[in-house]
Amino acid sequence: MESGEPPVRVVVVDDEQLIRMAVRLVVDGESDLTVVGEAADGEEALALVQEKAPDVVLMDVRMPGRDGVSWT
Repeated sequence: MESGEPPVRVVVVDDEQLIRMAVRLVVDGESDLTVVGEAADGEEALALVQEKAPDVVLMDVRMPGRDGVSWT
């Protein structure tokens, strides 16, 4: 990442808290990425995306309710 560029803003969505924590550790370990929020389901994710306006959403493809497949 070039100096002065803001990091890519990431939202992590997964119904499993342990997975969200692991993904956050990996993403936050990169200097050009930052997690701006986490959600446990699709509806929570929608509200978070509207609030935080992330550049990227990392979303589980199999969750109760709305999942990554239904959002694509």
